[in-house]
Amino acid sequence: MEGTNNEEEAYLSLQRSGFIPDYIHIFDLNSGRKNLLDYDVLLIPGGFSAGDYIRAGAIFAARLRAYIRDLQKFNDLNRVILGICNGFQVLSELGMLPDTGNKMERSMVLAVNESNRFECRYTYFNYTSRNKIFESAFRDRIMQVPVAHLEGRVLFKNENILDEVLQNDQILFKYTNPDGTGSGYPWNPNGSVMDIAGISNENGNVIGLMPHPERVYYNFQMMPDGHVHEKGTGEYFFKAIYNYTKKLFD
Repeated sequence: MEGTNNEEEAYLSLQRSGFIPDYIHIFDLNSGRKNLLDYDVLLIPGGFSAGDYIRAGAIFAARLRAYIRDLQKFNDLNRVILGICNGFQVLSELGMLPDTGNKMERSMVLAVNESNRFECRYTYFNYTSRNKIFESAFRDRIMQVPVAHLEGRVLFKNENILDEVLQNDQILFKYTNPDGTGSGYPWNPNGSVMDIAGISNENGNVIGLMPHPERVYYNFQMMPDGHVHEKGTGEYFFKAIYNYTKKLFD
């Protein structure tokens, strides 16, 4: 972590879901005090790492690139690598998302929102995949979730990349209105192509999303909207990752 601001919410969400989480600073890796491969899940939280200078996530990604072999090994072991908001931007900069064809080449960007302003509010997403991690937890659910970002508009290098993402079933979540019948602004807060809120790599274990499920772990953290939310979006989300990870190591 370097200049993030969502690490505590992320830590608590993992802890509440059954994990025994730990904070890792980039200096911990540099000094050898900690090793990425000693962990079962890697979460890069939201925030404004390195002040978002140059562009969001670029500097933090450049510093993590020194550990790209460990990140690739983590990926090869099918362990979850999760980037939320700024973490999504970092994974994009590293070429780990969408990573069609397993080339580790940068092929998408989280561009400035179409509104050209910071968007901070609640919206909704629905699950649009058959991903092995989230299928049972999110099938047929429309979930409320907060967003808070200036650079969150998913754009791909070219249409061929988008075609591959679609063919590989890599779009996990799409922005929608509360009843799932449409999108557009303000429900899609940034103008992402195809209303994309979250994607995975081809294998489904490297995950990036702009919304913040860690901020709504409990249902009382969600805005009243006339719907009954038995649990917070975050509980569904992080419990699904825990259940997948537990099976991976059983």
